[in-house]
Amino acid sequence: MRQGGRHGWLLGLAAVLLLAGAGSGKAAVQELALGEINPLTGALAKHGLEIHQGIALAVEEVNARGGLAGRRVKLLSRDDQSRPEIALNQAQDLITRERVVGLVGGYVDTLVGPISEMAAKHQVPYVASASLQAALTRKRHNPYFFRISNLEGILSPVCRLVGEVLRPQQVALIYMATPGSLEFAEGVEERLTRQGIRIPVKEKFRPGAPDFSMALLKVRMTGCEVLISGGFYPDNLLLTRQLREQRLQLQALLAPWGAAYPSFIAELGELSEGVLGTCAWTPGVTWPGTEKDSQAFITAFEARFQQSPTTTAMHGYASARVLLTALERALARSPAPTGEQVVKELRTLDLTLPLGRVRFDAHGDPLDYHHVVVQIQGGRLVPVYPPERAQARVMVPLPAGRK
Repeated sequence: MRQGGRHGWLLGLAAVLLLAGAGSGKAAVQELALGEINPLTGALAKHGLEIHQGIALAVEEVNARGGLAGRRVKLLSRDDQSRPEIALNQAQDLITRERVVGLVGGYVDTLVGPISEMAAKHQVPYVASASLQAALTRKRHNPYFFRISNLEGILSPVCRLVGEVLRPQQVALIYMATPGSLEFAEGVEERLTRQGIRIPVKEKFRPGAPDFSMALLKVRMTGCEVLISGGFYPDNLLLTRQLREQRLQLQALLAPWGAAYPSFIAELGELSEGVLGTCAWTPGVTWPGTEKDSQAFITAFEARFQQSPTTTAMHGYASARVLLTALERALARSPAPTGEQVVKELRTLDLTLPLGRVRFDAHGDPLDYHHVVVQIQGGRLVPVYPPERAQARVMVPLPAGRK
């Protein structure tokens, strides 16, 4: 009897475990794991967090309307600590252990590149939020890699503004020793030289450079009228401060990465006046016809995070919207779509978001990514180029710093 009781107890335990396993399997089927990798700590944490917020909002919106094909999306966020080797390890963990259906996020190509390689190895679609380096798509065949941004969308308005509006004889170029910034500098030099504009100053600096005084001295000595910076947000804060301190007379300071942020204005106050930047989107600057959607995004973002969204947050939001849309369409065809099936949906995708129209070419690059040049006027970011999207004329020369 004791033996029969023990046998019955074991059978009961087996039944409980079987039911628990079936239940957890059902829960697993109901959820879709989406992986996100961003620099949430380290030197790039400011923009990495903004991208994360945009992604999180997009996922929360999908879940609020019932998920994808009735399945809740579980966002698994990972911090690459602004370090490429950690980005690679996080991608491997998300793909092999967590079994994510796709990857999203990423800021700067030194971090995006390793993630894209791991995604290709395991045939997992990856939509990068902020990536520019041409080599990632043009020199490597990676059918699983897509990105919201590209360098052409920044180079074109910058060089056209300089050539058509500012029309200087000489331009100084300061750029960072990173792949995207280097390609930006090469593109600016090639295009402006073709327009007959000389570039006597080309200064490369390492991330976190503590001092631009020698570079600014060269700008002064050569008489360059325009200074173009390929640095990021913290670099451009320091550069602008030192330029003002030296009371360097310039026609324009153009900083595509970093100036188009309200925090840039808040940090520098009057010193930011007249600085030019670029963005694909920012509150008050949206793709024509998307004003209603843009305001809805701003309202939802402010309610969720108690702060206004930035252009970087919109890049995170757009990249997540793109991947979630492709996943939803793939799920309509198969309850368990492969990475290849999701990629097929990404290749035929055509969405219009506040950031702009999103379609991809055969390399995974966006076909319609366009920046607007904005200038800080009266403490506000005002679109000044191209003409069809301008709300004011470019203010020149750059106001001199205070004594």
